[in-house]
Amino acid sequence: MEELKYRGRKREGRHRDTWDPFQLNPIGAEKEQKRRCFLLAQHLVAAIVGLAVLTSAVVAKGSLLVLSTMSSPHSMRSPKEKQFYMLMLVFCLVFPNFLVFLKSLWKCAFKKLVKPNMRTVSFICAIECLVSLGTSILVLVVMPQFDVLTNLFISGGVCIVSAILQIVYRLQGEKWKILFPICSLALTVAGYCLLGIDYYVRVDSHVDRQSNDCFGFIGLGILSSLFVSVCWWENPLQATNKMTDTLTELDGFRDFVFVISSILRIIVIGGVYLIYHVLIVDSITWEDFNLKDEDQELLQIGLVVFFLQAFCSAACHWFGVVACKIHAVRMSFALPVCSTGPAVLLLGMVLFLTEMQKLEGAASENIPAFCESLVFLSHKNTTPVVLLELTRSICRTSLNSYYLQWPFAMLALEGVCMWSGFVTCTYYVWKIKVQRIERTSQLMVRRLYESAFIDLSLLLNTKMKVPRAKNQESNDEVQNCVIYLCATMWHETYDEMLKILTSMLRLDRYRGDPKEQHKDLFDFECHIYVDDAFTIDKETGNRVVNSYVEDLIDVLIEVYRVFTNKEPDEVSIIEAPYGGRLMFVLPEGNMLYVHLKDKKLIRNKKRWSQIMYMYYLLGWKGYVTKNPIKIERKNNYNRGSVVTLDGEIYLMPHQESDAKRRKISDENTYILALDGDTDFHPKAVILLVDRLRMYENVGAACGRIHPTGMGPMVWYQKFEYAVGHWLQKTAEHVFGSVLCSPGCFSLFRGSALMDDNVLKRYTTTSSKGSEYVQYDQGEDRWLCTLLLQQGWRVEYNAASDAYTNSPQEFKEFYNQRRRWGPSTLANTLDLLSSGGETVKRNSSISRPYIFYQMFTVGASILGPASVTLMVAGAFQFIFKLAGTISIIVASIPPVVYMLICFLTKANTQITIAGIMSVLYAFLMTASFFSIIGDMVMQGTFLTPTGLFLVSMAIMYLVTAILHPEEFGMIIYGLMYFICIPSGYLLLAIYSLVNMNDVSWGTRETNKGAEEAKTNEAVVCHKDCKLCCWDMKIQITQEAEMLLPIPVKGLSKQQDPAPPNTNQEQPQAPETEKQPPEMQPPAKNETSKDTTVVVKKATAQYDSSSSSSSDSDEKRSLPAILTKKDDDDDDDDDSDEEDSGHYEAQLEVVEPPASEWVEPVKKVFLKKLTYANMKRNLQEQIRYSLRDIDQDICEDLILMLTDTLNTQLSAVGPEDILETSELEELQHDLNRQARHFLRSSQMMTLETRVKRAIEKTLTAPQIQKLDEDENDFWEKLIDRYLTPINDSKEHKERVIKELKSLRNKAVFLYFIINVLWVVATFFLQAIGSDTLSIKIPKQYADGIQRNETEYLKVEPLSLMFLLSFAVLLLVQFLAMLYHRVYTLIHVVSYRSTEKDYKQTEVQDPDEGPRIDMDVFYANDLAITGEDM
Repeated sequence: MEELKYRGRKREGRHRDTWDPFQLNPIGAEKEQKRRCFLLAQHLVAAIVGLAVLTSAVVAKGSLLVLSTMSSPHSMRSPKEKQFYMLMLVFCLVFPNFLVFLKSLWKCAFKKLVKPNMRTVSFICAIECLVSLGTSILVLVVMPQFDVLTNLFISGGVCIVSAILQIVYRLQGEKWKILFPICSLALTVAGYCLLGIDYYVRVDSHVDRQSNDCFGFIGLGILSSLFVSVCWWENPLQATNKMTDTLTELDGFRDFVFVISSILRIIVIGGVYLIYHVLIVDSITWEDFNLKDEDQELLQIGLVVFFLQAFCSAACHWFGVVACKIHAVRMSFALPVCSTGPAVLLLGMVLFLTEMQKLEGAASENIPAFCESLVFLSHKNTTPVVLLELTRSICRTSLNSYYLQWPFAMLALEGVCMWSGFVTCTYYVWKIKVQRIERTSQLMVRRLYESAFIDLSLLLNTKMKVPRAKNQESNDEVQNCVIYLCATMWHETYDEMLKILTSMLRLDRYRGDPKEQHKDLFDFECHIYVDDAFTIDKETGNRVVNSYVEDLIDVLIEVYRVFTNKEPDEVSIIEAPYGGRLMFVLPEGNMLYVHLKDKKLIRNKKRWSQIMYMYYLLGWKGYVTKNPIKIERKNNYNRGSVVTLDGEIYLMPHQESDAKRRKISDENTYILALDGDTDFHPKAVILLVDRLRMYENVGAACGRIHPTGMGPMVWYQKFEYAVGHWLQKTAEHVFGSVLCSPGCFSLFRGSALMDDNVLKRYTTTSSKGSEYVQYDQGEDRWLCTLLLQQGWRVEYNAASDAYTNSPQEFKEFYNQRRRWGPSTLANTLDLLSSGGETVKRNSSISRPYIFYQMFTVGASILGPASVTLMVAGAFQFIFKLAGTISIIVASIPPVVYMLICFLTKANTQITIAGIMSVLYAFLMTASFFSIIGDMVMQGTFLTPTGLFLVSMAIMYLVTAILHPEEFGMIIYGLMYFICIPSGYLLLAIYSLVNMNDVSWGTRETNKGAEEAKTNEAVVCHKDCKLCCWDMKIQITQEAEMLLPIPVKGLSKQQDPAPPNTNQEQPQAPETEKQPPEMQPPAKNETSKDTTVVVKKATAQYDSSSSSSSDSDEKRSLPAILTKKDDDDDDDDDSDEEDSGHYEAQLEVVEPPASEWVEPVKKVFLKKLTYANMKRNLQEQIRYSLRDIDQDICEDLILMLTDTLNTQLSAVGPEDILETSELEELQHDLNRQARHFLRSSQMMTLETRVKRAIEKTLTAPQIQKLDEDENDFWEKLIDRYLTPINDSKEHKERVIKELKSLRNKAVFLYFIINVLWVVATFFLQAIGSDTLSIKIPKQYADGIQRNETEYLKVEPLSLMFLLSFAVLLLVQFLAMLYHRVYTLIHVVSYRSTEKDYKQTEVQDPDEGPRIDMDVFYANDLAITGEDM
């Protein structure tokens, strides 16, 4: 209710100034707020991860202590049991090395491998052998000799080398912090001294018959601890930048080193075990490894403890990394890990005190008597073995002394010293700062963890300095980035434009003032490229912007009002060689550019718009920022941006944005490709940026695309998109690389696009039939193919949500997929054909991944046959037909539809496909219930078909549950199921047969029809044939003379067909064979700022080529290529339809380039009406003084509003003021503001107020490009973007190539699918008794009630079902893996999410802010002219 009242008050305020106070309020315009459920989930996840770290660490450490205790020579177990437990202890040490070996071997085998430096490899292997030697001696030799408490404490000494290196290299940011490693070293040494004293007292007091041999083991333990502590030598050296070259070189072949070192470590572990227990103590009896039936308890206890230790140590390492990644370093990582030792001790003492009462002898008078009674329990089976041995181990301490028990305090003090030593050594972990998302290699020094010391291993392995972390203690480089949002538009509706502009202004609000550094370290610009933006005004004959651009301007003004309650402040209208440009400053100061493309001057279509902005943003802007001196001083854009205002100098917003680019590398320059109807939130962009920041080899990243709209087609696409992203894209991301990053919402790295064979290859003009299919039908997939072939990785982020309109009509959907299907297949086959070379270049793509893609391609090719067999099964279930008959019946409709596609027009094909889809949907519905009925009749679902159906339903249900925000998509699964024949059979046939149609297929209908010219003024219209020329003569009312105009293709005496805006539009005929005086003027030949008057008749495009009603395919490939008629008569008809419609006019005035400017300027001049100026002035003052006392601000607004009302009392609310009136009004407002500020003693705010008044009264500016940029555009258009005008011979050749390609593809598809269907048919014909696999019939309870009951399954069908099931299972496992890391990313984002707080404004005394580095770097200076 409060929100309703708030909106009502705002509306009342607007209503006082105008009779039209109503406005749109697009969804998502409100400020984003942190949702409490997400905050709760964030803390809950952090708590769960912290608890998992502590629990797994305690279990892992406790399990190791149990094994060392039970394998001790002092244990009461038999030699056979001790030998087995010692073997389990060896396996515990081997297990992490085995995991590292497998992972490193996989990367070496299937990833890119750098040639190793053998000297470095030898050095690393020597250190690893030394560490493994120390670990083996300490765990296998020393620890079994000590009691369990000593073993718990002695591991704390493995931090001694790290402490020494910290002292030597002085790695502390502050001098006093050197006390931490000094204290650590002192405490560790003190702990070892106390250990020696404790055992000296034990020997002297004859505690448990302790011998003098213990001193040798103490020395061996100290030495082995020193060896182990060398394990983390890289950490301090990385922090101090020592051995930088060696460590950097090591990163290139670290996997190879791990393969060798892990093998060597396993060998050392086995060697120590054999040497000590075979050669030294001779405690191994080989026959005892052959366990008998009576040894089941021994086997069970040993394996359970081993698996607990191995699994929990690995889990502890993984959860520890997760805790760091979700920014819970202190509470979920450092605290649990540091508490592991005390927690194990506390847990052990609690178990000892509680369970001791259950042991015989618990009633003994003293501890020594109790310990002696334990000997009698070793021969009984009434006591748990583990508890008995732990109790017996504690009895080996000074507690079991008849003389002195106070030395037990020495043992406790030893534990305190050791624990305090490694905590102070790793103090830096508590202060570590990480980015939102970090790679494990950026958090941990080593991939390998030490399972014997899992808690110390995690702390010592955490990097002392995380690369690229933003902190004040170190001078680490802050990786700022710039994002160019580039949206391409083609005939978007008003609502679609509303979505994209609302999204851009949301990002502007999220980013805030570009002069202030954002916590996400990014700047951005928005660019919108509008195809076919101009048309001919039928009344004046001027070339003006079309209705789509008018809608775009209206939407922009409306959205700006919603976000700011005022009109756009700074608007510039710029003429450009490609058409025009509109430049806006968004509310927070970021820039928005709208590029208006004239199809007569530059190529249309999305790919060419992408080339246009890539060359402009990466090529031209990158060149200018890298070479500012090469730009002439008089044309230096930064020079022009120095503006004087009362003696103050600052950079204009758009120039300051360009100047920032100079500090940013190409690797940190990103392009966000968007469609004109994409809706997204800032979170989605930041999550994609995180992916590119985390991995330097990621060239592109895409998010989760959600189709929007209403109707059955949208419902089908919702589930199709969901399944595609849930399973297919996640599998591609996990196992290799995503093959397609959709152009509607994808982030590309600048350096990746600028790489060899990427952007340059992307500019290729299609000249062959196959190129039209691969290059122009799916430009986003082709661009990703180029990136993959050059070694870049494409990733998918499931938490980055974007919404885009999807086809709502059946025809539009089929035409869209008619483009996507062949393009997808062509690009995938291109990647597979170059698989060997791609594997060598791309570390993300392996040979198994290439095989996986081959399997998926094969499954998609067999899709029509599989659906046909599915339909045959439905016939068999429903109509009880024989298997062979059902296959024949099911094969007839697709064959008939294929013939229809060859013989009829596209619209007829789609109509018939729609009818057949409905019939198939009824059949699939009946089949679904028939399968369920059959399972009920059979009494079991454990049939291949039933099991497959049930497992699929369960898998999709679990997948939906794991996507809670998208769980509703499961509802559309039934719609998807009944539409399978339409989507995978009919659509596949339609796409293949119409492969030669390379038109765009969507957004063909538009508002251009109402802008089309009419022939109402035609007095006479006559077509005739003279010699070899087809002539069309028109006489209009204005004509003073007749002019014959040649029209190609009009062989009959008939009028050319009028343009049809609902179908594919023909392209105007080429002009190359026309007489020179008949050709349209060249695109750049008109002189600047001049008007050319042509006195003789000039050929001029009619509405079919100049209005905005042109179809998209004309922008690249002539419409003649979209026709697929095979006979000569149809070709003749096509030529007639493609004939251009020309008019003869006596006197044609070529409109100057600036004629479109004035109408656009008039729209923006509405900000100077009384109503708008009043509202704008109030909001400008509030924004400029947002850090000042609100009472003063409102008083100033009231005074200035009264002045405005007084001065404009005679002006209507919709009247636009003249320049002189604006100057007078500005003078009065400045005078009143100065008077108010002087009386309030706040003159320091005068500059701000004057600037706000100036912005309010500034009219839109008409500008020109500087000469250098204008020259760039002219050369770019001439080199790559000249409008395509193919010759007739070229068109005919391409038509033949496209038809030939179509025929080959259809034949290949047809043969493969027919072979599959025929094989199944003959298996059915031969009979199930001859060739079948008999599977015992199992019921739901798992019991086979009749041994003679069997289910007979064809081998081919079973093989296909199993293959498909394996594919889905692999994708499901990949989805589980991907969901975990998506959750980590989301939680880390939520912990650093922006709070929309009031931004601080600079001190009033400081005046406007200027970046002097940028100022001087761009050769700026203040001259007398500036002053």
